[in-house]
Amino acid sequence: MSYQVNLNPLKPFKRSVSIIGVGATPFMITKDNPETNGLCEGELFGYASIEAMKDAGLNAKAVDFFIHAEAGPKWMSAAETPAMHVANWFGMKGKGNMHHSEACCTGYVALELASAYVASGMYDVVLTGGCDMAQTPANIDKPAHMRRAATDDDFQGALKAIYPKDYTMASHSAANMGAESWLDEYVQENNLADKIDDILCTMAKNSRIASSLNPLGMSRDTYDDLAKMFRMKDAEEFLRSKFNPHLGQYLRVSNFEQRSDGAAAVIVCPTEMAYKYTNHPIEILGVGHSCLEGGTPALEKYATMAAYNQVKELTGLTGKDMDLFMVNDFIMCSQLLAAEACEYLPKGEGWKNFLDGSTTFEGDRPIQTNGGRCQYGHASGTSGLHDAYEAVKQMRGLMGPTQVKNPVKHAMLRGFGGGQNLTCAILKYL
Repeated sequence: MSYQVNLNPLKPFKRSVSIIGVGATPFMITKDNPETNGLCEGELFGYASIEAMKDAGLNAKAVDFFIHAEAGPKWMSAAETPAMHVANWFGMKGKGNMHHSEACCTGYVALELASAYVASGMYDVVLTGGCDMAQTPANIDKPAHMRRAATDDDFQGALKAIYPKDYTMASHSAANMGAESWLDEYVQENNLADKIDDILCTMAKNSRIASSLNPLGMSRDTYDDLAKMFRMKDAEEFLRSKFNPHLGQYLRVSNFEQRSDGAAAVIVCPTEMAYKYTNHPIEILGVGHSCLEGGTPALEKYATMAAYNQVKELTGLTGKDMDLFMVNDFIMCSQLLAAEACEYLPKGEGWKNFLDGSTTFEGDRPIQTNGGRCQYGHASGTSGLHDAYEAVKQMRGLMGPTQVKNPVKHAMLRGFGGGQNLTCAILKYL
């Protein structure tokens, strides 16, 4: 049985669901800054949640239920029931809540779960949020604000806990060769061996510019700025220098995630109620969802196709109908590969869009306008909610210097994480 036919078709929501509020903290390393050192999950989660409530024009009393998302609670917060550790920080004492974790896809699943709760009629107003402090995890035997610096052993230990141990090597799917499997297939199919370095370096350069202009982005300088620091001519020279070495056959340091701390929150309600709170609700048309474990060859490719086909068949919309594409790109080549798989860019030719600049926020096929995981930062499971935040702000026309040039009527969010969950959601500006 193929992966494609193993998924049942999506069914429409029982009632329409819309986003009415969003909030987010910057992506950062809290321990490195005197102004943020000592912050805990409750403060970050609460900050994002209160911002989302203000954005929606409501208070905590109006929220019926909240969802807490975190990629690795035992690793990052040293908590078995992390939702209860944050509830009091934003007025949720006594409210019903739940916690979930799906590795780097957690934030996208958070949006899906909140939509399902509202669509079923069980609740009217649901706040869904995430907080991951991947770079300053908690100490299990100390108060939450007394944090420590993350180590490579922390991260490798988390990877080993993600992948199945029954018949898959613990860290096989995280190896560089695993990350490049879909990319290598794409390079061979399209005879791009002599162009792929230019493509990946251009992607890194453009993503870095977007992050440097975004007030929430982790990278505040551009690669041209770094080039000047090292007395190089420009970004192109820096990106091909010893300061940006290859970590695999194709991918360089600039094409891999920058782990960070951060939080984000989204509030959803029935579309019929949305105009009570906002003049610009964002409808969630559907969320496709496919899962493949880490030992599956080219799992990201096949799961992307499956989840995309689900939501495509449900909505009748394709990637060509989208005005913005957001993608979990902790491996930067996912920007290109997923965009083609979801028909947002032309098959086998999407790389040209990156080289001609049309995928930047200034172009007509914008992708990952916040700068992405490799430049904007990656707070593990929370990143998906930052993508939702970015998409909503772009659809409202509120992104300032990185606002895309054309109106965003439809946006697609393709989530992926941990060699398991992969989602594909379509949002519509009402």
